[in-house]
Amino acid sequence: MDFGTAKKAYLILADGTVFTGKSFGKEGSVIGEIVFTTAMTGYEETLSDPSYCGQIVTQTFPLIGNYGTNDHDYESKGSVVSGYIVREWCEKPSNFRCQYTIDEFLKKHGIIGLYDIDTRRLTRIIRETGVMNGMITTEKFDKEKALAEIKAYKVGKVVPKVSVEKPETYKGENPKFNVALIDYGYKYNIRRELEKRGCNVTVMPWNSTAEEIKALNPDGIMLSNGPGDPTDNPESIETLRKLIPEQIPTFGICLGHQLLALANGAKTVKLKYGHRGGNQPVTDLDRDRTYITSQNHGYAVVSDTVPAEVGKVSHINGNDKTCEGVKYTNAPAFTVQFHPEACGGPQDTAYLFDEFIELMQTKGGNK
Repeated sequence: MDFGTAKKAYLILADGTVFTGKSFGKEGSVIGEIVFTTAMTGYEETLSDPSYCGQIVTQTFPLIGNYGTNDHDYESKGSVVSGYIVREWCEKPSNFRCQYTIDEFLKKHGIIGLYDIDTRRLTRIIRETGVMNGMITTEKFDKEKALAEIKAYKVGKVVPKVSVEKPETYKGENPKFNVALIDYGYKYNIRRELEKRGCNVTVMPWNSTAEEIKALNPDGIMLSNGPGDPTDNPESIETLRKLIPEQIPTFGICLGHQLLALANGAKTVKLKYGHRGGNQPVTDLDRDRTYITSQNHGYAVVSDTVPAEVGKVSHINGNDKTCEGVKYTNAPAFTVQFHPEACGGPQDTAYLFDEFIELMQTKGGNK
């Protein structure tokens, strides 16, 4: 990239800090919640992860884009990140599958980007003070007016923005099971992991009712990842509450994990700066083994609020000891906070999909 000729761009944080860098991707202004990911690779998956809706993503790894981007590695239909921040991006990527540079990707999807700032300093600010709102702009700005807009910003109810609008059906490999995947902003690889294990998958909108899910006569229910505050989804929580007595094998990931916990009477809390990256250690308490996981979430289930009569915490984070999974006793269900399907991330916990298959086999399905 040419640092000399690129247009200036600015990052204004809610605390008044201003970073001056350069523009790539689309020009203009955007406000979002500033978060960081420690992943060293997998930026295509990050940019196409619906869980980042409403957020400006900062990559802590200094060089991004060295293998370019292509049209086949997306985890969703496009990109819904509000903005993108890197220290440096690679102008001449080297990979036989490369179709676009990271700059071309951002322009294609209308994403405003910023580079050539001290991303280490920005990360330290977020780690010390917590996640905060910010604005990326390539335009002249009035700082006081900008700060008022930044502080007023809320990510809001974003699940409807990233979910399918009507059911979508996908055929599995040598199918044996029918799975209803409730889409709160699902990553495609969740569906692929089910398909290759012999599941026909029906992707259902976020606001599907319990009656609509039951009408599919599913052998299992998959609760997907997704963006935002889990408590902003009372309709989804109520649907899950109604599905619990049906005793349908259920597996939840990320937001799906949080929503089922809320449906069972537990509570969630917003973390100071969240867990985002491909190197989060998680201990499976039943296996007494720690795995490296890929994560992207800003909220967590509060461990001691999971009612003892409905289940128990099954996984904990190796760093801050927060809840990373729940195994339920009031229904054939289990959930995890991390991403066992991660592409562009560790595959250590893919065994959880096998456990879901075993759970459906044990229950005998609904056929």
